[in-house]
Amino acid sequence: MTTKPLDPFLETSVAAVVLAAGRSRRMGRCKLTLPWGGTTVIGQVVATLWEAGARPVLVVTAPPWHYAVLQALARSPAQVAVYHPQDPEAMLLTLQWGLRHLPPETQATLVALGDQPHIPPEVPRRLLRVFRETGAPLLAPVHQGRRGHPWLVARTLWPDLLRRGPTHTLRDFLRDHAMLRREVPVETPAIHWDLDTPQDYERLRRRLGIS
Repeated sequence: MTTKPLDPFLETSVAAVVLAAGRSRRMGRCKLTLPWGGTTVIGQVVATLWEAGARPVLVVTAPPWHYAVLQALARSPAQVAVYHPQDPEAMLLTLQWGLRHLPPETQATLVALGDQPHIPPEVPRRLLRVFRETGAPLLAPVHQGRRGHPWLVARTLWPDLLRRGPTHTLRDFLRDHAMLRREVPVETPAIHWDLDTPQDYERLRRRLGIS
């Protein structure tokens, strides 16, 4: 479902797949639709990726929260793919669903988490710039020696992602392609922060001054 027509994108097409199929068990309610500034958690994630230049921004969601997420994104430029997996919290399977729904001209995708509204646009923007400058097939942001999200994978590696079964994880994929992975230094530790519990949510809002 497309909530708004996509603008023409004349540069190398880099999409974003937002993994948003989890059940928010530790939060106790749908964390993606919680308020974040003038929007919601998922609304801010989409806005950040769009501002960075990703086209399209595809949010992969699943029951029981997909209708709530659709409503939260009604005024955003996001596209939404609703997934009905046996295990919606298996991020590899969620990403595979998203990759299958991207336009054929897409050359790479950012892989983002739906619960990281605190990522500044400079992080995905830098990944897109490095990809366009170098063509590196796998890029990961790094702060003080630790990798985080979002990361970028070129279309040339999608076949390997798509053929992996449910016993595999995204961590397995990143490890198996360590020789191809290029680490991109960033200045923010936000790439490591989680938003899993009510305490995480309140702590990050206070830390960033978010209403």
